[in-house]
Amino acid sequence: MLLGTVFMAAVLAGCGGTGKAPVSSLGGGGASAGQYVVQRGDTLYSISRRYNVSVAQLKSLNNISDPSQLEVGQRLRISSSSVASSSGNTANAPSAGSVSTSAPKASDAGLVSWMWPLKGNIITGYSSSTRGIDIAGNVGDPVYAAASGTVSYVGNGLRGLGNLILISHGNGFITAYAHNSKLLVKDKQRVGKGEKIAEVGQSDTTSPRLHFEIRRNGQPVNPLSYLPK
Repeated sequence: MLLGTVFMAAVLAGCGGTGKAPVSSLGGGGASAGQYVVQRGDTLYSISRRYNVSVAQLKSLNNISDPSQLEVGQRLRISSSSVASSSGNTANAPSAGSVSTSAPKASDAGLVSWMWPLKGNIITGYSSSTRGIDIAGNVGDPVYAAASGTVSYVGNGLRGLGNLILISHGNGFITAYAHNSKLLVKDKQRVGKGEKIAEVGQSDTTSPRLHFEIRRNGQPVNPLSYLPK
């Protein structure tokens, strides 16, 4: 499971709305190698998520100052070395063997007051490929906002993540909550730490779980370095 990010102040505004359109494949609409043609429903977030590049890289390659102003048909440069296959975002089964449940505390962890979004066993740990953790649960279990913030995305437009919520918390932090059965918040809604935002599901995955990510300035970080012990 991969999840790109939108960051730095209002960058995540480009993800606004209930995104229902699936992310299109690289090279669609007559794009040449290493390019992508923006389709309806795309955001820098969804494109970075699909092709395993950072939003910052997309902004730099394409001289984009306002990510919310993408236009259908616009051509974007994407580093060919970092383009993922069209099937790269499918959900993974729980990893076998032991899963790490601890990590050193991050130096910036205190910038936001964190809590666990779901109580349960960690079935998939953080890595460069997962970019987050999977927490086991039962369908219908409450999913809570890990910190206070503003909802930046509600929808299912990112393949392999099912029903997804993104929350922006300030200080460059964004959290993601995937595979939900029910979404209980709306785009741009303010939520408090510990507020119920969704219910556990197994949309686009193999068993009931919450896939949870924390991003700082567009980069994935290990949630275990931020969540309370």
